[in-house]
Amino acid sequence: MSSPTPVNKKPTAKKSVELPDFISVRDLATAISASPIIIIKQLMQNGVMANINQMIDFDTAAIVAEELGWDAKPLIAEVEEESQDDLPAWRKIIDKEKQSDLKVRPPVVTILGHVDHGKTSLLDAIRQANVAAGEAGGITQHIGAYQVIKDSRSVTFLDTPGHEAFTAMRARGAQATDIAILVVAADDGVMPQTKEAAAHAKAAKVPIIVAMNKVDKLNANPDRVKRQLSEIGLNPDDWGGDTMVIPVSALKKQGIDDLLEAILLTADEAKKIVANPKSLASGTVIEAERHKAKGAIATLLVQNGTLKIGDSVVCGTVYGRIRAMFDFHGKPVREAAPSVPVEVMGLSEVPNAGDLFVVMPNERDARNLALARLDEKKKLDNQPKQRMTLDQVFSQIASGKAQELNVIVKADVQGSLEPIVNSIQKLSTDDVKIKLLYSDTGNIGENDILLASASKAVVVGFNVKADNSALSAAETNGVEIRTYNIIYRLLEDLEKAIKGMLEPEYKETKIGFAEVRATFKIPKIGVIAGCSVRDGEIRRNGKAKVLRGGKQIHMGTIGSLKHEKADVRDVRSGFECGIGLDDFSEFKEGDIIECYITEQVS
Repeated sequence: MSSPTPVNKKPTAKKSVELPDFISVRDLATAISASPIIIIKQLMQNGVMANINQMIDFDTAAIVAEELGWDAKPLIAEVEEESQDDLPAWRKIIDKEKQSDLKVRPPVVTILGHVDHGKTSLLDAIRQANVAAGEAGGITQHIGAYQVIKDSRSVTFLDTPGHEAFTAMRARGAQATDIAILVVAADDGVMPQTKEAAAHAKAAKVPIIVAMNKVDKLNANPDRVKRQLSEIGLNPDDWGGDTMVIPVSALKKQGIDDLLEAILLTADEAKKIVANPKSLASGTVIEAERHKAKGAIATLLVQNGTLKIGDSVVCGTVYGRIRAMFDFHGKPVREAAPSVPVEVMGLSEVPNAGDLFVVMPNERDARNLALARLDEKKKLDNQPKQRMTLDQVFSQIASGKAQELNVIVKADVQGSLEPIVNSIQKLSTDDVKIKLLYSDTGNIGENDILLASASKAVVVGFNVKADNSALSAAETNGVEIRTYNIIYRLLEDLEKAIKGMLEPEYKETKIGFAEVRATFKIPKIGVIAGCSVRDGEIRRNGKAKVLRGGKQIHMGTIGSLKHEKADVRDVRSGFECGIGLDDFSEFKEGDIIECYITEQVS
């Protein structure tokens, strides 16, 4: 039997779709206009078992898309341009330096993560490894920061209490960190504080390296941890992503060298970790306290220039002359180069952690600058805190000051959170993008407000409340909290905000009406309507509608209101009065004058 003659069909051109490194089955279905069930069936045919919310890598998604008639291409992430307003204060100083004077400086690293996942143990392991490498005597004095040596290069570590302190510094306009290490336990995986810490580091726009701790434990599950990391946007490099995940064991001192190498590699790729060592020093206050014998002491991290004994410095509203400096070993030093932490003596008062310090030409200039800042601070403290509200977003967009709206979302349950997050991510326009800094279930807490304050974000909640501490922090830091119980209202407000349509909502409230009984023409004033107030009250400067035969013939403002020849503020029901309206004099007996006010809907 002869085979059937093939029919020549014109090949159908494949449609093109851009896909990220990792995508959920649900989002892939949306991207290629297919049913999630079809996607799951295609995955099963290719030996991949996945549910609708599971993340799959680009290669797998591309195979499925191709089988369904799509040509998948990698999504090239847009490089975010940093606006001058977003830069920390010390970066603005660096940007003013000549490029030829800038030299590479040691990276400054902060370790973040969930409680009990081993942040402190990892710091101790790094320090002890460095001591074993030849630092005789070890670290004898805790000053909140220290340096270690790897391959003849220094790395500075900040020993901060957690992401709350990390973000509190950002809220003060400082950013001491170049690289963030996110510690995740291999047995526990990604926890709520892990998500928070990752959100804080992303908001600060610093590179993130994941230290997967406790890999020596029998119940460690690295693949599960990597999958959870990809779900919060940290795609492991061995899965085709751009986040280095380093297996370590702080307890057994394993993987420490690998972690330090990853830090140096990330620092080399960043290309922004530079300073001018010949300039007057500037940087950030890491810690400060009042010592019984030494007086006011502070730990300063030099970020540009070189700090020297005898320098006159200003730290926020505090000034002084450096009388003594000590390194993290407690040894006296005469100068500190960029990225070097030192404890200093000689300040007039105790500065705030996160304050920027700068060296001035002399002590008089330092004192004058500190006093000027103190006066400015007093003025600002007496002014109401300016909030970043949705109805202010459009004015900032129109003036070119804002190109994105930062949002933090809290919802009652995961089933509500997922559709809200997915819908918010689709609201961005070509001109303005919505940037979702953090999303989770549970009530709005103080940490959410801290992140919002540092990032100029709006906090929105669905079927949740704000804790008392969060309400207090929001009032202090000028953060707007919006709560909803209908999802489409939440999305509608955000959409209006980025499109510039959200305006204060007003409503008219009728407060009374009067009947015209007679008219009087008064020289230099005009026609006055002699009225009897039939209901409610009539107010001077209130809005008025003139009705004739049930139809509105004029709307204006009550310019004058008299009772028995005396000017009055209001006239109540049962009394007679004379009413004069701005720009209207054609009153007739029997006209009705309705008085109403406009109120903003909260």
